[in-house]
Amino acid sequence: MNRAFLSRLIVLGLALVVVLFESRSFAWGSPGMRLSRLSPDERAELLRYANDTWRSFERLTQPSGLPADSLPHDGAGWGNPSRLTTPADIAAYLWSVLAAERLKLIGPQEYRSRLQRTLSTLASMERHNGFYLNDLDPRTGATLKISPFDASPRRPLVSSLDNAWLATALVMVTNVEPTLRSQASKLLEAMNFRFFYDPYNSVDPINHPGQLHVGYWVDDRSFYGHYGMLNSEARIASYLGISRSQLPPEHYYRLYRTLPELLGPQEQKPPGQTRDYLGVKVYEGSYSYRGMRIVPSWGGSMFEALMVTLFVPEGTWAPRSWGVNHPLYVRAQIEHGLEEAHYGFWGFSPAASPLGGYEVYGVKALGTDPMGYLSYEIGGPINHSLPQNPGGKYNHGIVTPHASFLALRYAPREAVANLRALTIRFPIYSQFGFHDSVDVSAGVVTGCILAIDQGMIMAAIANELADDAMQHAFSDGPVEKIIRPLVTMEEFSAGSIGPIAGGGSMLRILDDLKTRAK
Repeated sequence: MNRAFLSRLIVLGLALVVVLFESRSFAWGSPGMRLSRLSPDERAELLRYANDTWRSFERLTQPSGLPADSLPHDGAGWGNPSRLTTPADIAAYLWSVLAAERLKLIGPQEYRSRLQRTLSTLASMERHNGFYLNDLDPRTGATLKISPFDASPRRPLVSSLDNAWLATALVMVTNVEPTLRSQASKLLEAMNFRFFYDPYNSVDPINHPGQLHVGYWVDDRSFYGHYGMLNSEARIASYLGISRSQLPPEHYYRLYRTLPELLGPQEQKPPGQTRDYLGVKVYEGSYSYRGMRIVPSWGGSMFEALMVTLFVPEGTWAPRSWGVNHPLYVRAQIEHGLEEAHYGFWGFSPAASPLGGYEVYGVKALGTDPMGYLSYEIGGPINHSLPQNPGGKYNHGIVTPHASFLALRYAPREAVANLRALTIRFPIYSQFGFHDSVDVSAGVVTGCILAIDQGMIMAAIANELADDAMQHAFSDGPVEKIIRPLVTMEEFSAGSIGPIAGGGSMLRILDDLKTRAK
């Protein structure tokens, strides 16, 4: 049997699985099916990605039921899972178990067994004010006092955001699995996000802005920082706290749409107007990028803007704000990669670096940080067999696959085309799914996968193939009842202009790569 025929047979088989999958009914989900703009072949391809990505969680997860943070890869193959995990990693694993069951990658018995094991370990772990510390041993759940990488001392830190992702996953388990509801609810009830809340003080609004602290140092009992930007992943903590009556609803409108002048310089001076919501004056500013008006994030990355949408249908609930901004944000990322930087690929978000370690990537023009998240690596290796940008500025573009999966809802065909193009051009795909990133200028692929990014991929695919299963698991019920009317009233100053540019270019690039690969 030749390889071309075998490949076609595999695709046909996966397409049949998708057809069978879609014909079945499920215990949890929406009452109506969401129409997909993808072809059967494209949906089969996503199911294959999910199957391989789930295999990475099987490798990452320890007998404790906790996943390791990462799995390294070198010339000799895949190594051992890291001896580190975080509350966010555990959350990614929990919702990936839900996704795997919904996609029929695992059966009900395995699904419940995995969830129960993780919940039991969580119940035995150290907590402070109901929250989990950030550096944990995935083998036991014990707090790490020294780094497993360089043996340096680790201060005990409680992260509001990491715990918010874990709380998100616990809400999902509580909502969809009756046999584990009591166990998950008990863990969730101890997590009161008022602990991180710094109430608004009109006398000193800079130091007491009515926002959530970034974290809490256990050793000296001190808080640090504030999550100030609305368009960031931290808004999931705000949704959790408000929906559970732990935070006042007006807290949502204390978050910044663009950075106030009193807080220092930012990437652009944002035009806009002031509106009043719940007695809070909100400056509805926006940035301009390639003819679009967009409410920025802090760094201009996909993770900041769109990870929350895996669980909250913001575009539907808030059509005059998030419903306008999210598609434009995706369009801007696509145009940057294809039209401005001429990488031939797109999708910029924090990820493991091809040079080692972890770095933040984004589109600088979409972030308020004046230093900016860059879409490229400074000082990366040169591969003279690959085309270089003549201007030099945009060499070493770092593209991360999870960014394309975050864009599935807003540019589904462009996202699948981008992923296909990456797999054709670079050795970025494995039996465990996608490596975490690639330097598209040098052709150097990151030597690892990260649990949190794999979790985003699983959630995005489950939403696309299983009727927004992840959104329904989290948002149906109390979250929608309280958060939907809160966000519906707002109108951003973002502006929508035409269809996504560059989508046709992405498909043409894919066709060209296929031709060259023959």
